[in-house]
Amino acid sequence: MEYLPGQKILTDVSMTLERNSFHFLTGPSGTGKSTLLSLLSFQHRATAGRISMFGQDVTHVERPDLPKLRRRVGIVLQDYRLLDHMTVAENVALPLKVAGEKQDVIDDKVQELLEWVGLKEHHDSYPAIMSGGQKQRAAIARAVITKPDLLLADEPTGNLDSELALRFMYLFEALNQSGTTVLLATHDEHLISLFSYPVLRLKEGKVQK
Repeated sequence: MEYLPGQKILTDVSMTLERNSFHFLTGPSGTGKSTLLSLLSFQHRATAGRISMFGQDVTHVERPDLPKLRRRVGIVLQDYRLLDHMTVAENVALPLKVAGEKQDVIDDKVQELLEWVGLKEHHDSYPAIMSGGQKQRAAIARAVITKPDLLLADEPTGNLDSELALRFMYLFEALNQSGTTVLLATHDEHLISLFSYPVLRLKEGKVQK
């Protein structure tokens, strides 16, 4: 993967995520963790190599086919990507609306999840008045509300205290046990040590197990 000609971010990355697996992704800053997640979430296209997901080659997937694939992937990014003109509830509900879910079903799911992540009182709040930790919780709720086939999380617990970080880890575990494949990028070695999931380590643009 290159952002500029001759400036490679990832080199000879080879990895396989089995369906329903849970992996940590770690490594020093600048080694390509966020870039790898952006490739798997179809935000960027690989400049070399091959990516296969959901039983098909998606390396050069046509633009009209991207929305359908993206709906199968939930992603939590470090910059949250919440829409400022929407309330917390509207942000969390967005993936269900795009999927064509009925409004009463959307309302029930959003209410249940906001209560679970501790944002019940912020149902009608806008992102601009929320703290970083609250925005992170909203972003996580939005990513998991559709129970995606693949969940990609980039430092999802970075703005959360240790108790809440563990709570979200248990949510990710529950999703995984219900069939979602999880790839969680983190610098938190202590958090990694609390669980027995495989660890993929990025170093110099390559994956090491």
